[in-house]
Amino acid sequence: MGVYQHLEEYAGLPVARFSDETAADDELPASAGEAAWYVGTSFDSEPFGETFARFRQAVDTTEITALIIGYFGASYDDDAADPAALLSEAAASFPKLRALFVGDITGEESEISWIEYSDISPLFTAFPDLERFEIRGAQGLVLEPIKSETLKVLRFESGGLPATVVQAVAASELPNLEHLDLWLGVEDYGGDATAADLAPILSGDRLPALRHLGLEDSGIQDEIAAAVAGAPVVARLETLSLAMGTLTDRGAEALLSGQPLTHLRALDLHHHFLSDAMVERVKGALPGVEVDLTEQEEPDGDWFYASVTE
Repeated sequence: MGVYQHLEEYAGLPVARFSDETAADDELPASAGEAAWYVGTSFDSEPFGETFARFRQAVDTTEITALIIGYFGASYDDDAADPAALLSEAAASFPKLRALFVGDITGEESEISWIEYSDISPLFTAFPDLERFEIRGAQGLVLEPIKSETLKVLRFESGGLPATVVQAVAASELPNLEHLDLWLGVEDYGGDATAADLAPILSGDRLPALRHLGLEDSGIQDEIAAAVAGAPVVARLETLSLAMGTLTDRGAEALLSGQPLTHLRALDLHHHFLSDAMVERVKGALPGVEVDLTEQEEPDGDWFYASVTE
């Protein structure tokens, strides 16, 4: 999943698009439940609220199981929308919703650091049966600790994830969560979480079902790798990702010196700053693990950069 193209498939369903360009006589899928529905507008066009209202009139939302929110405006727009508020108010119209992606917005539409939100906590109350929630962008993002017996996938894509959001995830009660991804980002874009903020996640106490953990795109990837090396949660994981960040030989050494990782099915380290010798060491230490060491980067002077920031 990248930030430069829209989703074509989501939650196992093909994506059907409804946008500011969708006309009343356009042909739409006959069964609303057979698609993941994208709803979005475009810059300097119909306000998102109007597009969303037309969508609810044109499509039988009571059958929708997967929903994608695209471009919804920006703070400098007079008609900027609050997608969390709009969705929460419309929750009764989506009784079967199980998967929600907020912010399927490409770099051409808006830089990831420009995507602005408010408090998204009400979404988890409005849609208590969500099994999958994903969001792109984190400017102004607020989250309170949540409780969910149904949530299995939780993903945050960001060039800078606020520490308060990381702390809220860490304090949440998610006994059936299987997949957690946090693009932590860098401090220049609001990514001020520390390795200590991740401690409750790494303990695994509140995440007994977790099988995939991604702590990615971080400017402190070496510190995170060192914390992961001794983390109790790792023993129950099937896949682990420390990709997209500023991982160097120091972080890789910490991983290799920590608990065994040979039980993993896959370890994703793509976009890294490892030396050739360390790349070979990692491969040799994990012969039965699918290790992604692509995108071997070179620092720009003394600047080590994460993959997604602005």
